[in-house]
Amino acid sequence: MYAVIATGGKQYKVSEGDIIRVEKLAGEAGENITFDNVLAVSNDGLKVGDDVKDATVDAQIVRQGRDRKVIVYKYKPKKGYHKKNGHRQYFTAVKINKING
Repeated sequence: MYAVIATGGKQYKVSEGDIIRVEKLAGEAGENITFDNVLAVSNDGLKVGDDVKDATVDAQIVRQGRDRKVIVYKYKPKKGYHKKNGHRQYFTAVKINKING
């Protein structure tokens, strides 16, 4: 059984027991959250649209963190322009407990 959920502007295919990294969500480690924006559920057959309007996915926050640093380097040849910048994206690791659909 799997479900497709949308959070943080992205879509994730999840099954029970999976640990996924999503965009930062409010909450501390150990708190339970519910994803209401379920796009599809597959148990025996695939259900989408109005069939999954009441479906939810229950999950638990495993940890909050920051990803590895990504280096952003801008360069214009023959102009002497160099700009180096770094970015570390915040994330939330979530364990999928139950798919209700």
